[in-house]
Amino acid sequence: MNDTYDASHITVLEGLTPVRERPAMYIGSTDTRGLHHLVYEVVDNSIDEALAGFCSLIAVSLGADGSVTVEDNGRGIPIDTMEKNGKCALEVVLTVLHAGGKFDKATYQVSGGLHGVGVSVVNALSASLAARVYRDGNIYDMRFAQGKVAVPLTTRQETLEELQRRYQDWYGTPPMVSGGGDEQEKRKKFLADLGYRMTGTRITFLPDPSIFETTKFDYDVLAHRLRELAFLNAGLTIRIADERTGDKLAFCFEGGLSEFVKYLNEGTEVIHPVPIDISRKDEENKLELEVAMQYTTAYDEKIFSYVNSVNTREGGTHLEGFRSAITRAINTVAKKNGIVKENATIVLRGEDVREGLTSVVSVKMANPQFEGQTKMRLGNSSVKGIVDSLVYAALSEYFDENPNVLKIIVEKALSAAKAREAARNARDLARRKSSLESSGLPGKLADCSERDPAKSEIYIVEGDSAGGSAKGGRDRKFQAILPLRGKILNVEKAGEHQILKNAEIQTLISAIGTGIGEKFDAERARYHHIVIMTDADVDGAHIRTLLLTFFYRYMPKLIDLGYVYIAQPPLFRVWKGKEEKYVYKEEEMQKVSAAMGDKGVSVQRYKGLGEMNAHQLWDTTMDPAHRIFLQVTIEDAMEANEIFKTLMGKDVEIRKNFIIRHAKEVTNLDI
Repeated sequence: MNDTYDASHITVLEGLTPVRERPAMYIGSTDTRGLHHLVYEVVDNSIDEALAGFCSLIAVSLGADGSVTVEDNGRGIPIDTMEKNGKCALEVVLTVLHAGGKFDKATYQVSGGLHGVGVSVVNALSASLAARVYRDGNIYDMRFAQGKVAVPLTTRQETLEELQRRYQDWYGTPPMVSGGGDEQEKRKKFLADLGYRMTGTRITFLPDPSIFETTKFDYDVLAHRLRELAFLNAGLTIRIADERTGDKLAFCFEGGLSEFVKYLNEGTEVIHPVPIDISRKDEENKLELEVAMQYTTAYDEKIFSYVNSVNTREGGTHLEGFRSAITRAINTVAKKNGIVKENATIVLRGEDVREGLTSVVSVKMANPQFEGQTKMRLGNSSVKGIVDSLVYAALSEYFDENPNVLKIIVEKALSAAKAREAARNARDLARRKSSLESSGLPGKLADCSERDPAKSEIYIVEGDSAGGSAKGGRDRKFQAILPLRGKILNVEKAGEHQILKNAEIQTLISAIGTGIGEKFDAERARYHHIVIMTDADVDGAHIRTLLLTFFYRYMPKLIDLGYVYIAQPPLFRVWKGKEEKYVYKEEEMQKVSAAMGDKGVSVQRYKGLGEMNAHQLWDTTMDPAHRIFLQVTIEDAMEANEIFKTLMGKDVEIRKNFIIRHAKEVTNLDI
């Protein structure tokens, strides 16, 4: 290594080169999540036009060649020359980081993307990108390759036929152009009658396969996000079409968040049929608040929060203000109306008044300060008080006008408060019981000697047989084993007080050490690798789903932190003489068998972990040098919620329809 370090060693990455060098810094990852993020960045530009009042239609198309096209009827990206550098504004927007109209408060009062890197990053990470702008009756085209200009800006006048065809694509049958005159005059009249509605932007990009692990877009993933954006922007039409399959959908929700909440509660029993709608403005702080909320008979709360259409998965000050306002409003109005007595022994807490609540909170504001570039949490301190005040006033007014709805909600909250007390008593009883035990840990837990959680693992296994093999095969220094007997309670259909009576769940909570619900503390986690290891059969899949449901509902932070994993034991052992291989799929087993020759090949199909001896289980599933783990993540909290509600909820018909729809996707069915 050269000890000399001077100016000659400093490298400056020009243009979009830094993006291609470190793509994960800009889009999070280069896997399927990062791939779909490219689409969201382009769509967000169109959403900003809609928020500014200049866009009513966004169309997304998945091309047969692997490309994606995003088109809108906004004002169109500017194409005039910039004085500072003499370049076309379109080129600057697509090739320079931190360039765009979002830094100019006069252009966009409200914007989801603050960093100005969106569409330029998409350009940098695309093998090719074509930009088309419709402005002034003209078509402006420009092409790029890996973020660099491939074909400079070209301009041509759009013909009347092209205008009419585009109008038909966007809005339906175009109006007739009456009167005489040549095509040019008819064209001018057509444009004059329609105004800005025929302006717009179309971006078509092909992801660079040298950057991404996969370049195949998932129609369902994109459709889910576009539906969400349509809910959040009432009256905005968003379309998606897949040229590969012919699938297409169009979303437009005039009811906005109210329709959103109804959608989230499909298949769930509600206790008041019409959602509570709140729409308020704070003119002084230039903040718009929209809330829709509806109570169900469920035990969990489902609150989704957004800022300028950005999903703030980790909440923030707007969510804190909303939660405090609900508690204050329900308690105040309930006491004022005599539904709850002033000297009542049971006090309604926030967790009580939010039990069974499904709500969407959307704030549109200037200059939101997100904590981190992932934009998962809003940090503006003033927003908490503003939202609290607006929601409290709106709810107080609503409950005064709808006392019957308030009574139903309060009865639900009182029931939740009683259940909370019962759950507390159950926890106290469990603590008193555990204090009589020498270690305070469940007796069936075979703990490890390591005390650093970051270096410790716990395997949750199915039954004593598998538990015996796992205990025999593990490395006692850092691997703990917790065998569970049978299937744990389905927490999707039970309250916390019922859950805490379940012996297997009590054992699980005690072993992990974090507590659950409001008492959850991730710092107390005893293991940073929590591994679900079940049999590769129907029962094993069911147990795995029950455990995942429990973690998602009561310990979601463990999933967010990346602590929860699913072990991948092999399905087959194939051997011939001294040659032995473990494989995970039937097709793989057939290939391995053929490679070994047809004669004298033996195949063992593992129906359960208990069929493996301790040595085999270590070699295939527990040895860090050879094992395969699937890390459990929550890509989209709302989609995850929908799946858990569908698969584990009370509505059998919805579950049946889900299974029928996705049955064709099953490639390895074990009967």
